[in-house]
Amino acid sequence: MAVSLPVIGHPQRFSFQSQGLDSRALAELACGLKATNTPLVVLTASAFEAQRLMDEIPFFGRDSKGEAIQVHLLPDWETLPYDVFSPHPDLTSERLATLYQLSQNQSNVVIVPMATALLRLPPVAYLAAHTFMLKKGQKLDVDALRNQCAQAGYHHVSQVMGPGEFSVRGGLVDLYPMGSAFPYRIDLFDDEIETIRTFDIDTQRSVYPVPEIRMLPAREFPMDEAAITRFRSQFREYFEGDPQRAKIYKDVSKGTPSGGVEWYLPLFFEQTATLFDYLPAQTVLCLHGDLDKAAQTFWADANSRYKLMAYDPEKPIMRPESLLQKADDFFQANACLCPGQPATGY
Repeated sequence: MAVSLPVIGHPQRFSFQSQGLDSRALAELACGLKATNTPLVVLTASAFEAQRLMDEIPFFGRDSKGEAIQVHLLPDWETLPYDVFSPHPDLTSERLATLYQLSQNQSNVVIVPMATALLRLPPVAYLAAHTFMLKKGQKLDVDALRNQCAQAGYHHVSQVMGPGEFSVRGGLVDLYPMGSAFPYRIDLFDDEIETIRTFDIDTQRSVYPVPEIRMLPAREFPMDEAAITRFRSQFREYFEGDPQRAKIYKDVSKGTPSGGVEWYLPLFFEQTATLFDYLPAQTVLCLHGDLDKAAQTFWADANSRYKLMAYDPEKPIMRPESLLQKADDFFQANACLCPGQPATGY
């Protein structure tokens, strides 16, 4: 099916009238955009549709050279607003990796469910400041690495088993970076990185060598001393009453990111970001499904849960507008997404 490419230069709106053709159309559009290093961001009405496109687009997505396009998903936390448990570390890992790739324009297609797009995000500068590279042949101060990993939110363990963990045993350093499919083992010769290899978490055996690894922060918010101080100060300003009655306040004060702390993310930063802060200027946006209805539904659900849970002094919660963009504000702030604007249909 032939697809006419849009004029690139600012986000644009598209819609699809024929389900089943959307994956192929998006793949062909992305292949054309790849030549100009222009990312395609697809906003979907549901997480189900996002996963379907994530599975189907790579099947059609090969450019003129036969190379596959890079497709990534910015997943939801898969928790309800104000839940008292945190997202699975694999989800956090995937989210951080996708946000980093977006900010660096390293992905051809990024798929984002509408509910995820409404969430406020850590500033772009946070990812930039807490991301670092380790390369073969590089000089490495192990004590400095310990401190850097701790500041990035990684846990020091005796045996690395999951994302966000690291271990130091003499001249061996095991790391499981967020956003990585594999853990890595660094073999040091004195203070120089001699080899970097992936390893199997079940057998703990090294597998194959790699030239470098990228370390992303372990969480979407910092937990260093400055961040904890900022959280405490802003918590006292935001909520009335004695903060010591709130479990989340006491836990964060001790440096413990207790379950559900993600729903207090704005308190860790002076200012949060939105999805659009991560998009390169030349990004092409595609709207998939009834986004306005999906946004209104998610906002209504969050507001309903807030009214139900807002009066527990031991678990004060932030207002929905502090955590999410309102549906109307989201579309007004990004005029190209206005539901009433004419769209190109496939």
